[in-house]
Amino acid sequence: MKLFNTATKKLETFKPQNPNKVTFYSCGPTVYSTPHIGNYAAYVYWDLLERTMMANGLKPYRIINLTDVGHLTSDGDDGEDKLEKGAKREGKTVWEIADHYIDVFKTGFEKLNLLEPVKWARATDYIKESEALVEKLIKNDFTYETSDGVYFDTSKFPEYKDFARLDLDHQKAGARVAFSSEKRNASDFAVWKFIKPGELHAMRWDFLGRPGYPGWHLECSTIIHEELGEPIDLHAGGIDHIPVHHTNEIAQSFGAFHEKLANFWLHCNFLTINGEKISKSLGNIVTLEDLEQKGFSASDFKLWLYQGHYRSERNFTWEDLAAAKNRRLKWQNAYVARFQQTSKENRSLRGQMLSSDGEKFATFKQQIISAVNDDLNSAAAFALIDENLNNLQLLDWSVVEALFALNISNIDKDAEYEKLDNRLQPLIKKRNEARENKDYETADKIRDELKAQNLTLLDTEEGTLWQFTD
Repeated sequence: MKLFNTATKKLETFKPQNPNKVTFYSCGPTVYSTPHIGNYAAYVYWDLLERTMMANGLKPYRIINLTDVGHLTSDGDDGEDKLEKGAKREGKTVWEIADHYIDVFKTGFEKLNLLEPVKWARATDYIKESEALVEKLIKNDFTYETSDGVYFDTSKFPEYKDFARLDLDHQKAGARVAFSSEKRNASDFAVWKFIKPGELHAMRWDFLGRPGYPGWHLECSTIIHEELGEPIDLHAGGIDHIPVHHTNEIAQSFGAFHEKLANFWLHCNFLTINGEKISKSLGNIVTLEDLEQKGFSASDFKLWLYQGHYRSERNFTWEDLAAAKNRRLKWQNAYVARFQQTSKENRSLRGQMLSSDGEKFATFKQQIISAVNDDLNSAAAFALIDENLNNLQLLDWSVVEALFALNISNIDKDAEYEKLDNRLQPLIKKRNEARENKDYETADKIRDELKAQNLTLLDTEEGTLWQFTD
């Protein structure tokens, strides 16, 4: 299993410290608004990563954080807390906003059929631990105090620039990390923010003699230390996290614990819509609910994402999503036709497939796993599926389902397919008899009845098969 390690900028063989507990942390959402499809893309990619680990006999132990405090609108050290912004927008408390959008995010997670992490780690559940981390940084002389917070002094950590290949000598003050006359270096960042007199900030904790709250970057270092321990095997996130958020995590974790934070770093690229960045100002936000309203499923979106690569920028269009849906329907219909509507002899063969891991299946399985083992090359795996579509056995489909969880060949659906087939066979027989008798009115009526149920009929050498159209 080879992955592109952001830390080394190389494709490397992934070797966890303990195959039976692969420590895996991926940055979670800031829970202040409804997530859009770009927000979910990373979790779709990392779900494939986790499933690929499992296909290689590894046991991932994954934590996802939930940011419910400290993430300011600048993504740096100034601006309004995003939870406060959400509360004002909706006339609710920050706690109600956090609870609501955590539920919204998890609902989308379930729709996408993604593996649950071992733990959802909410930032506000780790305040005492975050305070202890700041105290370690202070004790180890990595910080200084200003009127608005405690800042990490990046000059005390010479390796600060290495991860993102930063040119600190030419870094402009105010670029991503807000400029302050009290900051010693433009790259310094807040590990704890003080609340100014009169400032409205509902989430506050008394620490260092005054009310405040943790800096955005602090929660990840805290949660990793408390739940996984340093160094973890793998840390994942978006490429926008590289120059600041993950760089700051590395710095503060080393400053507090004198340990490397992670051995492997994976970062996915951006999702654009019609060639433009996804933003409310452009009015191009698309949610999972929007997909559903236009007749698409979460599986269609996943399949579209997996047709590309996590390190490549993906441009979303409705036309491309429709093409992905057609591919999903083609796969689903091939599966259903092969295992639910064939002759009794083939159904008997299907039973043998369930109990036999034949050589052909083993070869196909290895081809699929080899594809995704190459830095999660799902597009190559999909090409293999298309190539073998008419010959895939049930166990072959189980590999596809296990890796991509597209709800195409889920064996749990067999009973539903069987029941549907039993209901449709009399209609198919009646329609074929009507056609033989040139009773086209009855044949057309049956066709229209099936069409209303998103089903269509296909006449083949094996007989008439029914197919899904949606």
